[in-house]
Amino acid sequence: MISRDDIRQSFQAAFPIMLGYVAIGIPCGILSNSIGMNALQVFVMSIVFYSGAGQFMIPNMWIAGAPMASIIASVSLVNTRQMLYSAAFAPVCRTANKLLSFMFAASVTDESYGVNVIKFEEGGWTVARATMVNAFSNSSWTLSNVLGVLVGDAIGIPLAVAAFAMTSIFICLLLDQKMTPSNVVAIVVAFIGVFVCKCVGLSGPAILIGAVCGVVAAMVFATVRGESLHGEADGSREAEVS
Repeated sequence: MISRDDIRQSFQAAFPIMLGYVAIGIPCGILSNSIGMNALQVFVMSIVFYSGAGQFMIPNMWIAGAPMASIIASVSLVNTRQMLYSAAFAPVCRTANKLLSFMFAASVTDESYGVNVIKFEEGGWTVARATMVNAFSNSSWTLSNVLGVLVGDAIGIPLAVAAFAMTSIFICLLLDQKMTPSNVVAIVVAFIGVFVCKCVGLSGPAILIGAVCGVVAAMVFATVRGESLHGEADGSREAEVS
């Protein structure tokens, strides 16, 4: 049974995500409106599809004249990461209701994944609360997208600015990272990977391929140097523990 305290704590955990989704949801709605989607279509897509990066890709690729098959393949590739997020929560869902676990796994996003991981590590967190975090986040994203459709013409934001909203979010996340040697390697290799993909015509999966290359390179670099991905030498950390 879900209590008022469950709702309160879930809302508090989801609130920062909800604010962030307003900032990027409205530009996404504006872009969707630019390719002829109405408020109802965007509402349904946001609930059923619920992928920030994917929903930004659809209008951007449509405007660029990409074929439908290319759009579907590219968005599908980008969203494969959702399966990893869901799989990561399998241990905490073992004793939970199967339907609730399905709803939770189907609604995980980058941001809610990060929040729920921390909450589960702190202890006292449940799958029901985690699912409500996803639901609150989804509501904010959906309403923000619809708002972007409704007021897009009135605001008059240039499409180029609206399209850059998602990119700016990732830039902010990047600048917030600790610049360890491993992270620098990941950034440089990912950048090169994306650049090379675009040069050879693989614009759709370029980000996914670049990200995978960056992570793998950072892991290999950290292993060779004998340190964690956070920049701590394994030997020094063992000494601290002992």
